[in-house]
Amino acid sequence: AMDGAPPPSSPTGLSAYVAVSQLLGLTLLATTGAWLGQYRGGVAWHSSLQFNAHPLCMVLGMVFLQGDALLVYRVFRHEAKRSTKALHALLHGLALLIALVGIIAVFESHRAKGIPDMYSLHSWCGMATFVLYLLQWFLGCGFFLFPGASFSLRGCYKPQHVFFGITLFILSITSCLLGITEMLLFKISDSYSHFVPEGILANTLGLLLVAFGLVVGYVLTREEWKRPPLAEELALSMDFKTLTEGESPGG
Repeated sequence: AMDGAPPPSSPTGLSAYVAVSQLLGLTLLATTGAWLGQYRGGVAWHSSLQFNAHPLCMVLGMVFLQGDALLVYRVFRHEAKRSTKALHALLHGLALLIALVGIIAVFESHRAKGIPDMYSLHSWCGMATFVLYLLQWFLGCGFFLFPGASFSLRGCYKPQHVFFGITLFILSITSCLLGITEMLLFKISDSYSHFVPEGILANTLGLLLVAFGLVVGYVLTREEWKRPPLAEELALSMDFKTLTEGESPGG
């Protein structure tokens, strides 16, 4: 761009949808905190309230931060590709660490109370999602963030990386919905059918999870909102292909 030229603008509607997604995400966290604080006694690590760290960490890490990590390439459209990659990987890594804290919380809480582990559909789906998410993160770093993978290998793996990224986001939200339902049936099974305030608040949290997923998914699947490659990135891609595949840029 020439000096004095205005910075490139975002496509029409993109900023509005991203803003809505962030508003929904923050509302998600606030609603989760309100539920745990108002009806479940709050969150504390070395106490009977340790379990409550689990839903809070999962909503924060596996939903909100994972969703934001997926939006990085739509939001930072004109920044250097390597910086965008690093932020994408960093947010996913942070989501994994927070989710790991949530998993530790539920296992320690179960052990302290003598509750068996890994018997419910929620626990199966949740653990499978976390393990696959961890694998996805390692593979993504290996293929795209660190040098070594050839141009053709990156090209072959990229569709799988994109597909499983969206799939794992969907699975994360699904696991959270299963967890909310399971927790309500355990805690207020006698009164849940009477539309008690806790049930209504938790159901609202479930709807917010779905809404957040839909808005993020819409942004990700709009073809015209994908990040366009910068001119220098195209040149670097050709140079990288020449070095790794032994081809000439013109060939």
